[in-house]
Amino acid sequence: MRIQEYIAGVADVSFESDARWQLYRLLAEPLRLRLLALAHSEELSVGELAELLNESQPNVSRHAAGLRQSGVLLDRREGTRVYVRVSPPATRDPVVADALRTGRALCERDGSLTRIADVVRSRDHHTREFFEQPPSGTSPQELAQELPAYLFALGQVLASHELAVDAGTGDGSLLDVLAPVFDRVVALDRSQAQLTRARRRVAARGYRNVELLRGEMDGLEARQSVGCGADVVVCSRVLHHSPLPRKAVEALAELARPGGVLVLIDYLRHQDEQLRDRQADVWMGFSPNELEEFAQAAGLEEVSARQVPTGFTGGASDNQVGWQVLTAKRPPGGSGGHFSPVAS
Repeated sequence: MRIQEYIAGVADVSFESDARWQLYRLLAEPLRLRLLALAHSEELSVGELAELLNESQPNVSRHAAGLRQSGVLLDRREGTRVYVRVSPPATRDPVVADALRTGRALCERDGSLTRIADVVRSRDHHTREFFEQPPSGTSPQELAQELPAYLFALGQVLASHELAVDAGTGDGSLLDVLAPVFDRVVALDRSQAQLTRARRRVAARGYRNVELLRGEMDGLEARQSVGCGADVVVCSRVLHHSPLPRKAVEALAELARPGGVLVLIDYLRHQDEQLRDRQADVWMGFSPNELEEFAQAAGLEEVSARQVPTGFTGGASDNQVGWQVLTAKRPPGGSGGHFSPVAS
């Protein structure tokens, strides 16, 4: 019997003794308890768990298999990688809840719990290296071939045009859309090499209303520059590079003013591992439901994800995979973001 079948009757003490005994036996192993606690703290790949547990990947896979078969763990494939997390219904079982407490204590004792943040940060190590490569000789005078896709996304939501944020501006191709439309544009990127590319475009076009800013989406620099929030926050093909996409969407939502709009363009879930390796991607796209769930969890409303028509992506180097656009609005009322404007 799978754990889901008897969790439904957690208030009923008449569980089958065999099923309960098997669950006790499954959890009577310190390594599995630690694995369970780590997977409850964050969705982690088998490789990441092996690193945290200081065990071989095959050994971790073997222990995780039993937990998955019982329903205590859920798994998700990302190309050749397998990510696992604790099943939310399983945590309602008193035996599993006690196992999680014990496993957490073991992880706190060996320090593996505090190392989760380092493991997650390392997910985008190759991404950072990729975007720090020296600028190419591409002329900034060429308009972005993806322009129809950007216009398609923005045309659905534009209402105010005082301030726009281009989060993860890259070479600044989206500035050819935003700068002519908005009074002011903050172009944010964590890579100096990418900002060098964007700066060339800004100079060539003569955009005087664009502020280029190096920093993270949730960093102090962005908050200072945006102040009470932007009318529109645009994030194009950046989320699949983020170690924690859910938290990235939360940070993007905080940059919008009350009533402001988030426009997020990213890949549909795909299996093109060559593209992932070529671009140093962390994630192989997302399903529309995942993006909508991220936005709803960030407190946004009027959430909608739509596929971008294939012809709109032009000759982009990554147009072999589907694109989608998520639009969502920050609820009116309250302050813009979970921060106050900070004086420079």
